[in-house]
Amino acid sequence: MNNELEKQVIDLIKRSNKILILPSCPPDGDSIGSAVALYLAFRKLQKNATIVCADTVPDILRFLPETKIVGNKIVENGDFVITLDCKNTNVERIKSEKEGDKLNIIITPKEGKFSEDDVKFSKGDLDYDLIITVDTAELSQLGKFYENNVEIFHQITVINIDHHVSNANFGKINYVDIMASSTTEVLLPILEKLAEEEKIELIDEDIATLLLAGIITDTGSFQNANTTPKAFAKAAQLISYGARQQEIIQHIYKTKQLSQLKLWGRVLSKIQTDEKYRIVWSVVSQQDFKSTESSEDQTGDIIDELMTNAPGAEVILLLKEKEDKTISVSIRTTNASIDASRIAENFNGGGHTQAAGFKINDMTLMDAEYNVINFVREFQ
Repeated sequence: MNNELEKQVIDLIKRSNKILILPSCPPDGDSIGSAVALYLAFRKLQKNATIVCADTVPDILRFLPETKIVGNKIVENGDFVITLDCKNTNVERIKSEKEGDKLNIIITPKEGKFSEDDVKFSKGDLDYDLIITVDTAELSQLGKFYENNVEIFHQITVINIDHHVSNANFGKINYVDIMASSTTEVLLPILEKLAEEEKIELIDEDIATLLLAGIITDTGSFQNANTTPKAFAKAAQLISYGARQQEIIQHIYKTKQLSQLKLWGRVLSKIQTDEKYRIVWSVVSQQDFKSTESSEDQTGDIIDELMTNAPGAEVILLLKEKEDKTISVSIRTTNASIDASRIAENFNGGGHTQAAGFKINDMTLMDAEYNVINFVREFQ
């Protein structure tokens, strides 16, 4: 990565004291690992940090250190601001008086009068001086949080740390390494440089475990196409810091609840293929979740199971109906010449060359399946 860019990131972090950390939604091992690792590092640096995520942390990731600190609300300074437009009428005096449980604010004009249209109400400024987004290619991937707080991204400096080729470069500083296997891989040298400059042992066993979790989950335990020699080297480095590799493998890949196994069986039984266009796909509905008593986050890496059961396929898709009726679509390709991110971009999504995703609103699962599969046939 660019050394000057890294210096800008570190200088901004060092100058900031109240930092808002935003992982992408739905959260996965890389986004949560990145966010919580930063939080723990900032705590060591005696900075106030908050992690906000619109979605809850999946049960499968709750074994990771300190995931309980991930919240869904931002911290405000508590001020309630009353704004009076004085363009046409000047104020002579302002006084307040308590009347039981009420507070009356009395504004006397020099001449003329004020109307209700002259008064506006708002909340005080947010109590942050820096925003860091992690594993977020577009601000829309912050979900409801972004929709409800668009203005703060214009008011507060944003550092965008990511590894997706589809990143929209929405930050004041965009620290995006598309050659990295994960965002946690991108974060490691930043934290090491901070430790060096602040003369503190920053990366402990917990932080190393969180960073390694991001690399392991985003590479599919070093099986996906984004696995590089650098990913192996960074993983080895994190293990030397004390990262608990076996703990990650045990919880992510070797522990499956009965409900999850039932769900996977149902999804795998619904596999469909198109041999002409070399497509394999399956769908999971809300009824599937109810029937198997499973949750949405238990689909996990089932798309990788679809890949292993799809010899000859070039495009593999999983369409998932979420509780809010949006359709989440995951894409994998087995050939680097078939760009999954280009398919996703057609539906306002994004990702990597061989792993991408997007969401569809206002459409049934059946209609979404029809539209997506037809588009992929044309794409092929």
